Amino acid sequence: MDNRFLTQKLQQSLRFSKRIYPAQAAVLIAITDEQDPKVLLTRRSAYMNNHAGEVSFPGGKRDPNDTSNIVVALREAQEETALNPFDVRLLGDLPMQKARNGMLVKPVVGLIPPEVQLVAQPSEIDRIFFASLQKLMDAPPIPYEVRYAHQSLYFPSMRVENEIVWGLTARMLVSLFQYGLDYKKDWPFLVNSPVFKIR
Repeated sequence: MDNRFLTQKLQQSLRFSKRIYPAQAAVLIAITDEQDPKVLLTRRSAYMNNHAGEVSFPGGKRDPNDTSNIVVALREAQEETALNPFDVRLLGDLPMQKARNGMLVKPVVGLIPPEVQLVAQPSEIDRIFFASLQKLMDAPPIPYEVRYAHQSLYFPSMRVENEIVWGLTARMLVSLFQYGLDYKKDWPFLVNSPVFKIR
């Protein structure tokens, strides 16, 4: 199926905010410009201090000399995946999101060539992979257990490419679907614990 209309819709719908607030961090949502567009995702190194082993977009904290949210997103994407900033056709940004630690993160969206060559920065990234944009839109919210000191909470997650996408990254994807593709995905804050049937 030709899903190229998805990238056309993104180009028509997305713009950069007129009122720009410098975010504390920024990520790049890079989407391949092809018939079945795919989203660039990474799995963070198990040795990272924050969000170790979690699926995320390339991105990170603002440096003092970063001049804009776009610069943060492109610089971090290049540092983590060797993505050439000149290979990114910027489309716009999405509303600010708040991470679990309270940090304000700005998602920046762009198109990249499907054959782009990427290399994971081993101290930060364990895996670079691509997930079909259509499959992410269609993926049902599956309960993902997060254990805290005294209880477990279940957050909605998407299962793609043998990875679990949840939390901030999943919320940013839902925001992308809403603002870029006019598609409202059902995404509760918490979900009920899975029911295990006894055979």
